[in-house]
Amino acid sequence: MKKAQSRFELRLAPAPLEDPVTDVCLSCICEASSGCDASLRCNGDVCGMFRITWAYWADAGKPVQQGDSPDSQNAYANCANEPYCAARTVQGYMRKFGQDCNGDGTIDCFDHAIIHKLGGYNCKNQVPIVYQSKIDECIQRKAVEYGAVRQ
Repeated sequence: MKKAQSRFELRLAPAPLEDPVTDVCLSCICEASSGCDASLRCNGDVCGMFRITWAYWADAGKPVQQGDSPDSQNAYANCANEPYCAARTVQGYMRKFGQDCNGDGTIDCFDHAIIHKLGGYNCKNQVPIVYQSKIDECIQRKAVEYGAVRQ
């Protein structure tokens, strides 16, 4: 049981040299953002199942799909609407803006989820309760699935 807890904690807060956001956390951010609906495209100023804005994509380093150029007119939408490129966008954004938003002394999924929703400069602000509840429920469900309890 001790090993399961350690593994899960690592999934919530990976080593600094890895992608900052774990797969578990990405799935929870996706669920809270859109229900992880892969059919979602651009609507207003957000695109894809992570509901990424152009500014968020640009801050993330303008990742693109293979064969695309960051300067291409459709690069943002092409990436944000494609699940793997969108996930790379979230990783890039968290590499730039990752911080301890909730003051618990660690940068983990709770912080990444807040940053994703509120942005890198606003993460100390109040998180919408519906979004926060979805994140909390997802992380708790994943902890049960992995046989670990977050301490």
